[in-house]
This record gives sequence, structure tokens and C-alpha cells, in this order.
Amino acid sequence: MGIAEVVDVGRLALWMTVLISAPLLGVALAVGLLIGIVQAATSINESTLSFIPKVAAVALTLAIVGSWQLSTLVDYTRSMFQRIPLLFT
Repeated sequence: MGIAEVVDVGRLALWMTVLISAPLLGVALAVGLLIGIVQAATSINESTLSFIPKVAAVALTLAIVGSWQLSTLVDYTRSMFQRIPLLFT
């Protein structure tokens, strides 16, 4: 396995990390920003107020995109396992 293949595997691993985590992190960011704006507008400084909506939104997002995330990870893992025989040639 040459340097190009190692870089390609690393690039694919980083891309999978971004692709899988983006929906959950994006929703958590959007809900956190929305709650932060509401807290600033109403002068409510309760830290637990932002926690429950974020957890609920992330759980809902995980229920919606969880099967896609799992199938994407399975496809990536299969492609990595298919590369194993090429290491020994």
C-alpha cells in the first residue's frame, strides 16, 4: 500500500466522519442558537433550558436519519474490508 492509498483511506475516513456527524451537529447548533436568541431576548439565564430542547431535537434527528447513517457506515466498512486483500499484493 503506497502513500497515495493511505492518504485516500484517511481522506475517506474524515469525509465519513463529517458526513455522519453533520446532521446531528447541525440540528444541535440550530436549536442551541434559537434557544440562545430566545434567552437573550427574554433575559432568562437558565442553563438547563437549552439542554432539553437540544436533546429532543438530536433524538428526533437521530430517529429520522439514523438508518441512513447506519447504511452509510456499513457501506464504508464494506469498502474498507474489500481493500484488505489489496494490501498483500
